[in-house]
Amino acid sequence: MEKKYKYLIALLAIIIIGIGYYFISARQTLRQKRIREIKQKDEKLVKEMPVVNQGPVSPISGLSCENWNRRPLAVMQAADVEARPAAGFSQADMVIEMPVITASITRLMGIYICNLPPEVGSMRSSRHDFIHLAKGLDAIYAHWGGSHFAKEILNKKVIDNLNCNDDGGRSAGKCCFRKAGMSRGVDSGYAHPTKLLECAKDFGYRLKGEFSGYQHQKELARDERPKGGHLRVGFAGPYGVSYDYDPETNTYLRTWGGKEDTDRNNGQRLAPKNVVVMMANSEQIEGQYNNVQLGDPWYDVTDSGEAHYYLNGRVYRGTWKKDKSNIASKLFFYDEKGEEMKFVPGQIWVEILEPGQNLKWTPAL
Repeated sequence: MEKKYKYLIALLAIIIIGIGYYFISARQTLRQKRIREIKQKDEKLVKEMPVVNQGPVSPISGLSCENWNRRPLAVMQAADVEARPAAGFSQADMVIEMPVITASITRLMGIYICNLPPEVGSMRSSRHDFIHLAKGLDAIYAHWGGSHFAKEILNKKVIDNLNCNDDGGRSAGKCCFRKAGMSRGVDSGYAHPTKLLECAKDFGYRLKGEFSGYQHQKELARDERPKGGHLRVGFAGPYGVSYDYDPETNTYLRTWGGKEDTDRNNGQRLAPKNVVVMMANSEQIEGQYNNVQLGDPWYDVTDSGEAHYYLNGRVYRGTWKKDKSNIASKLFFYDEKGEEMKFVPGQIWVEILEPGQNLKWTPAL
């Protein structure tokens, strides 16, 4: 009887393993199929989108600059406390910040058009959640290695990318460097953006931008602006962020982990003109990795959600949308009327927050 029982247990174990393998294998096959399909059709959407901005202004920030039609450069950067302050963010047209482990560590992607900082870093590895966002901005995507989920996608050449880590694929290692004096080796990866663009040119990547852009509005006059306000974006522990609205500059002074956030390159306080908080569900995959429901075509079932906007000292509600049927789709921001949000000309900082994490705006008395 005991022997028969052992046989039964073994048989059940084999069946469970077989079912698990089938579903994992089938899911992987489906993802590979989706990557192939995306590669074949994703270029169409960029050319079909109407151009929002006309003339010599950045399609993201709306600011006039000499390099307004340069293709965006999207760089993966660290949020680790030991790597702070980060280099380059004061000169970014846009920054996107989100968790790479559920309810825990965050990572950032700086997008540069008008200005190229002397250095960007410390750089970090690619995560799949950022790839389709960079693609939707028509950006060249720079990173230092990547998760196996990200590499699986990047190896299919769905986006023009620059890999600073010589771990297979198209290496841009010669355009990056290790910075001396960092306490941890993992934090020492940096790059000169001018060198990254030289690598992009060597690889035959298009250098003229085709992103359709975001809409903009005029800044409020000084006497129309609120007296102040405090925004709390409740990422976990030292990754928590807050912003204090400054009516004199019409900017949001950024604090990171309880300390004033500055740019390593120039010591400048980070102070975007616009802060966007997108709400999106998150889940762990393989324990150490994360998947945020942002409308990527490989892993997500949701491609829209709630959005909060902070500009001109005021608060607006709305929604975001990223069409998961096409990797090249723009990340749309809508107001409560369903119309595209109009931003104040200047940097846009996008925070992607999980439901249940604290988000609080406190107006000045």
